[in-house]
Amino acid sequence: MSKEKSNEIWGGRFVEGPDTIMRSINSSISFDQRLAEKDIAGSHAHAEMLAATGIISAADAAAIKNGLSSVMEEIKRGEFSFSEELEDIHMNIESRLTNLIGSPAGRLHTARSRNDQVATDFRLWVRDQIVETKFALTALIKVLLDQAELGADWVMPGFTHLQSAQPVTWGHHMMAYVEMFGRDLDRAEDARRRMNESPLGAAALAGTSFAIDRNMTAKALGFDRPCANSLDAVSDRDFALEFLSFASITAMHLSRLSEELVIWSTAQFRFIQLSDRFSTGSSIMPQKKNPDAAELIRAKIGRILGANVALMTIMKGLALTYSKDMQEDKEPVFDAADNLSLALTAMAGMVDDMTALPDNLKKAAGSGFATATDLADWLVREKDMAFREAHHVTGLLVAMAEKKNCDLQDLSLTDLQKVFKGIDESIYSVLSVENSVASRKSYGGTAPDQVRNQIKRWKRKLLD
Repeated sequence: MSKEKSNEIWGGRFVEGPDTIMRSINSSISFDQRLAEKDIAGSHAHAEMLAATGIISAADAAAIKNGLSSVMEEIKRGEFSFSEELEDIHMNIESRLTNLIGSPAGRLHTARSRNDQVATDFRLWVRDQIVETKFALTALIKVLLDQAELGADWVMPGFTHLQSAQPVTWGHHMMAYVEMFGRDLDRAEDARRRMNESPLGAAALAGTSFAIDRNMTAKALGFDRPCANSLDAVSDRDFALEFLSFASITAMHLSRLSEELVIWSTAQFRFIQLSDRFSTGSSIMPQKKNPDAAELIRAKIGRILGANVALMTIMKGLALTYSKDMQEDKEPVFDAADNLSLALTAMAGMVDDMTALPDNLKKAAGSGFATATDLADWLVREKDMAFREAHHVTGLLVAMAEKKNCDLQDLSLTDLQKVFKGIDESIYSVLSVENSVASRKSYGGTAPDQVRNQIKRWKRKLLD
């Protein structure tokens, strides 16, 4: 194996440079260059603080900040040359800064370490991703609210075990996903609040002997406060794990909605029609319109949950404080963030474009004896029957309808009275799907008025 001369960033401790294989496994610049903007922001704040506390001169701080701005412009223009030999984004930027401004660049690393530097960069990046995720979740919730408002009165089957259970409204079904993604929104905000502490100034692990002002750098970077323990500050990746955790739950919710869209768009269900913009065709079957966007979103949970498990596994055996294992924290988070963003955006577009088919929804809502529970409730309410007895009577009537190959509302009064003589004409008022959903007026129920109340509540919540 070939060897290199000593790497200058490691100082005089090493006589020889790393083996080429070691250099490859050790380098992170191929992926952590995504942190460039955050790294430069952290360095700006650090330089200002060093000058304000008299640790470096104002002239050196000004040269550093001007140089960092020039480096950032080079990166934005695609003119910056990232080097594997310099290992990571921090040393790549510092090396270029040294080329631009000379000796003042060497003062920038006073009172900090790459350990607190990368922890700060990564927190800043994840914090921004949480904000972007909140915007994407809000956009999805808004199009679900539009669908709910459009179909607040449309009846459809409600399922348990994917078997027709009771009639519900389209609006109520859409609002169930609003509640799901609303919890994801809350989890995102909660994670952001908890992670918003600054590791900068914790240095390698023990803090620093320089009289730095950590509150100043925390404020400059938009953090609420500095991390209170330097050991924890450089070794903590809970913020990334919390992001992956709520991302996994969000992806699971997206997968559940995707599954329903896949089922509903089949010829057997025909509850919805997906737009051409979010569908594909078949190379051999000209009639096909495949819900590929929904299927791909459904699959994203595998990658995102996998990232969550990967980082949890990386962190579980690490003694305090920093270990090189933690270099493996970023790629799964970057990948999960990219895929969550794509999935949320695609789902919002697909829901916004899809067309529900109310006639098919209503037809399906009346099948499978969906109003059987309404019949049992009527017997309890109108005939003072114990619910278990009403359940038994209703079961006998369902069996009769099944034998006659008809729905409950198609049974004659004579047929109904063969099972229970006390049944009268008024029972038919509860056997229609429209009356069934209208009767479910309890808070959170499927009655159209309840659905509209929930839509109003969510619209107010999104404005707050």
